[in-house]
Amino acid sequence: MTQNTPPSPHTVAAVRHRVQSAAQLRARGVTAAQTAAQCLPGGPWQQLLPGVFLLHSGRATDEDRVHGALLYGGRPPAAARRGVPAQAGPGYGEAMVTGLAALALYGFASAPPTIALHRIDVLVPRTRRLRSTRFVQVTRAAVLPRPQRRSGVPLAPVERALADTVSALTDASTVRRILTEAVRGGHCEPAAVVRELNAAKLLGRPHVVDAVDALLVEGRSVAEGRLYEMVRTHGLPEPLWNVELSLPGGRVLGGVDAYWPEQAVALELGTRSPREDGVVFAADREHLERLGVTVVRVTPAQLREVMAQQAVVPRTAMMAAEDREPAAYVVVLPR
Repeated sequence: MTQNTPPSPHTVAAVRHRVQSAAQLRARGVTAAQTAAQCLPGGPWQQLLPGVFLLHSGRATDEDRVHGALLYGGRPPAAARRGVPAQAGPGYGEAMVTGLAALALYGFASAPPTIALHRIDVLVPRTRRLRSTRFVQVTRAAVLPRPQRRSGVPLAPVERALADTVSALTDASTVRRILTEAVRGGHCEPAAVVRELNAAKLLGRPHVVDAVDALLVEGRSVAEGRLYEMVRTHGLPEPLWNVELSLPGGRVLGGVDAYWPEQAVALELGTRSPREDGVVFAADREHLERLGVTVVRVTPAQLREVMAQQAVVPRTAMMAAEDREPAAYVVVLPR
C-alpha cells in the first residue's frame, strides 16, 4: 500500500480471500481441527490474530493486517452465534478502523501507512468483550459513528479518527501537524474536530489546546480563501473585506467578513469557536438588523461543499435591498 493510494477493489477481494476468520472458514466447511493442522510449523497457513488466519505462509501485508484487524473486531454474524453456519463475507460487523491507521487510509501525509499500520486502532461498541492484542488496539464507544468507506474498508469519520489519534500522542508538533493537515487538506471543518476533542475530554491538555488554536487560525484562513473565491467566481460585487461596523458616536456594532455598503448587506463566516459562535452571531445579527443591515452567514462547510448555492444568499439579499428602507448610517473601519 503506497502513501495516499487506497487499495483497489481487486486488491481488496484478494485480501479477503487470503485473510479469513474462524467463522468464515467454518462456513466453507473447514473445521477447527483442520485449521489448526494447516497452521502447524511449516504449514501453509498461519494465525494472524486470535480467530483470524492468514491463508499463506509469507509475511502479512498492510492490507492483510487491516482486514485481519477488522475481522478480529467484527462481531460474528447472528446466524453463526445461534449455531447456524455463517455466510462467507467480510464479517466486520460494526467494527471500523480509527486513529492513526484510519488517517493513513484517508491519505494523510502526516500519517504514512508504513508507520501508521504497525498499530491499527479498531473502534467497536462498548458492549464488545474484546482485548487489544498484537498490532490491534481496541477502542470502545457507547455510540458508534457512521463509518466512511474507502475501497470497502470502513473507517471512522475523520474528526473521530483525529480525536482517537490525538488521545495517544504527547508531542505538540505532531498533534499540530495532523490537525492542520485535516483542515488544509479539506478533510473536515475545525468546529467538528473541536467537538470531538471536547467529547474525548482532550481540551484540557496544554499541547492539544495550543494545536487547537493553530487549527482555528488555519481553518479561518482556508475559509477566507474560499469566500474570496466565491465572490470572484460567481460574479458578486467586490465587498469591503474584514471590516468592523460601528455607529457614528463610536459604539461598536460588530465585525463582519464582507460588507456591501450600497446595499447594507454584511456576511459573516462561521469560524468562531463552537461555544461562542451561535450566541455571538445571534447578538450581532439582531443589533445590525435593527439598523437595517442585512446579515447573512456562511459556514466553512457550506463554502467547501455547496459554494454555488451559497453565492445566491448574498446576491438575493442585495437584490432585496432595493425594496427596503435605507439602512442607518454606519461607520466602516478595518478590523
